[in-house]
Amino acid sequence: MGTMIVALYNETPVHRDNFLKLAREGAYDSLLFHRVVPGFMAQSGDPESKRARLETPLGTGGPGYTLPAEIIPELAHFRGALAAARLPDEVNPDRRSNGSQFYLVQGQAQTSEDLSRVIERNARFGTPVTYTDEQRRRYIGQGGSPHLDGAYTVFGEVVEGLDVLDAICSAPCNSHDRPLTDIRIFVRPLP
Repeated sequence: MGTMIVALYNETPVHRDNFLKLAREGAYDSLLFHRVVPGFMAQSGDPESKRARLETPLGTGGPGYTLPAEIIPELAHFRGALAAARLPDEVNPDRRSNGSQFYLVQGQAQTSEDLSRVIERNARFGTPVTYTDEQRRRYIGQGGSPHLDGAYTVFGEVVEGLDVLDAICSAPCNSHDRPLTDIRIFVRPLP
């Protein structure tokens, strides 16, 4: 659907290095965006998706290991954020990330009131967050998915190709949020 370029954050070295290792090894080549939710995100990185039929449930595969959480308050779920997928808190209280699955945030426009509700909600669920004036401006100006802040590791962002992310997120999907037409990743060789 086009080219996306991501920048990886030095503040999350475990996730950065793991993502680069997998990309260099070709682990992401030909994988599907297996879960797409318009106005929210597009998820990929499940190795089972490489040859999966449309009716095959996806989203539980991985490389056989998890990564320790590197949740940093300054790295929020703004539009274009690259973050690690993980199992829910009930079975993963340490919030360890899946070793290969990730999502790209499309998100939605936010208001100051929306952000105040996120702060209240997250505090009730044991994931307190606060926002700087700059973070508030960024959420209001470009959007995102702030309800995920404080609970998932954000380790990069799309620096080119947000229009491609929008195209992926507008693909027709089945009842499991899987695009009806396969959308595959092709990684250019990395140094």
